[in-house]
Amino acid sequence: MPQPTTVPDPIAYMDTAARTAAGQDYKQRLTVALDLRPGQTVADVGCGPGTDLARLADAVTVAGSVVGIDREPKMLAEAGRRLADRPNVDLRLGDAHALPLADASVDRAKVDRVLQHVEDPAAAVAEAFRVLRPGGVFGMAEPDWDTLAVADEDVRTSRGFARFVAGTVRNQTIGRQLVRLSTRAGFRVRSVDAVAVVFREFAVADQILGLRRLSARAVEAGDLTAAHVEAWLRRLADETFLAGFTCYIVTAQVPLETPR
Repeated sequence: MPQPTTVPDPIAYMDTAARTAAGQDYKQRLTVALDLRPGQTVADVGCGPGTDLARLADAVTVAGSVVGIDREPKMLAEAGRRLADRPNVDLRLGDAHALPLADASVDRAKVDRVLQHVEDPAAAVAEAFRVLRPGGVFGMAEPDWDTLAVADEDVRTSRGFARFVAGTVRNQTIGRQLVRLSTRAGFRVRSVDAVAVVFREFAVADQILGLRRLSARAVEAGDLTAAHVEAWLRRLADETFLAGFTCYIVTAQVPLETPR
């Protein structure tokens, strides 16, 4: 079985992930947890190609506004193309550690699979606290890659693959850290939801989890053997497939009495 090692285009990858049943489910849960209202101002930190901006804009209506922030000009350019007909969507170049927003200027803020990649998650959470008004809510959806499991009779290869995948992510256990980071930043945690992200189709899991791509890299790194990986992939593709990991959805609120 061929094992491509080329890194997928990030925009295509985000679009694919958002279209999966698991992606649609957790994104809907995050939107509901944010408790969006007409007229609010919402910041989407790490908005990417604008995947969630239309959903947020619909929730706050034309009476509200959505600020999409990303550090990649390519992402913002694509978001601008997709959201060209949304006058209440404002796109800004910026970093999660230094948001281009004034203190206490937004009602809601969200991150979706962003904190797993940032250099300093604690600083990014503290920055969200800074820009939210008293009573404002910060919604976070982050995976815990240390929980990744792929069902197969070769448990050693499945575990080796899972460990390798986790090792490719800067903050691999960020999902389970969200409550602690939020509390330390001054937030009051409102809700915690642990969502099982489950894949039943090999092709979909291969796109999202990089089964062939990352197992090939693991072989190159000496973490797995080519023979075991070849047999492992063949069974995964030909037999009943199951894999999954945990995604944590946490909402945290700025106390109303917070001095500004």
